[in-house]
Formats: sequence, C-alpha cells, structure tokens
Amino acid sequence: MRREADGDFSFSLSNAPKEISLERLAYWRCERYFAERVFQDAKTEAGWDELVARKYRAWEHHTALDALTLWFLAETKFDWSHQYPRDFMLLEELGVSQLPALSMSNVREMLKAVLPLKQLSPEEATQLVINHLVNRSHSTSCRVKAQNRMNHQSREP
Repeated sequence: MRREADGDFSFSLSNAPKEISLERLAYWRCERYFAERVFQDAKTEAGWDELVARKYRAWEHHTALDALTLWFLAETKFDWSHQYPRDFMLLEELGVSQLPALSMSNVREMLKAVLPLKQLSPEEATQLVINHLVNRSHSTSCRVKAQNRMNHQSREP
C-alpha cells in the first residue's frame, strides 16, 4: 500500500510467499509499471485498441505490426538519448528533478514532419477512385467468367 502525493492510496496484491521482503515486493511492483506502460502505449499510440479482428491470423498480424512499432520506438528513443544527451543546465533552469524522455507522440510528430502525406487535388482524388472502381470491375468480370467456365465444364458429360 502506498499513499500518493495527492493523498490517494494505491494498493497491490500479491500471491508471493510471506518470506519475501517488502523491498523485493516493491521492486517487483515497480517493474510491472514499465510492462503496463508498454501495453498502454500500444493501445493509445500504436493502434492496438483499434483492432477489429475476426480471425486469429488477423490478430497475429495486427499484434506483430504493433510490436514492430514499439520496437522502432524503443530503438529511436535509445538512439535519440545517445545522440542528444539531456542538458543539465536546462534541468536546473526549469527546476525539475528529471527532464522528460522522448515519447511516442514526439516520434509520431517527427515522422509526420519528414514523411508528409501527399495532398491530392479533387481531380487526382476523383481519378484515383475511378481507377479503383475500374480495377474492381475488371476483377469481378474475370471472376464471373471463370465461374461460368467452371459451371459450363461441370455440366458437360
């Protein structure tokens, strides 16, 4: 049990043996925070919460992409911390005990800046939709012809 700075209490339950020290239990509880933080980031920042999968394979693919996203983020944060060490003068100037680390939102903003999406004109967007509809029509036509050939072949003696 712990009292937060705002006066609220935080509780943790454990099924560890009673011989385990309170220090060890507290250490385990603190370690869990980082695992929970990864899941929270995956849900709120990487799109894990947007998953709508009807089959296990779709869930696997989505989860793999989220894992790659989190791995990319970890690599980027690691590289950033070595290329741009924190300025301790700024620490004193701001009067904080620790400067914040690079977040997933920061990485997303950097990616949006260097990898901007092309803005289509109304004419380009219309042509894109027309091409898509024509391609779908061709695919449907080919599929119907193939089904008709198979049906015709199955009726022949």
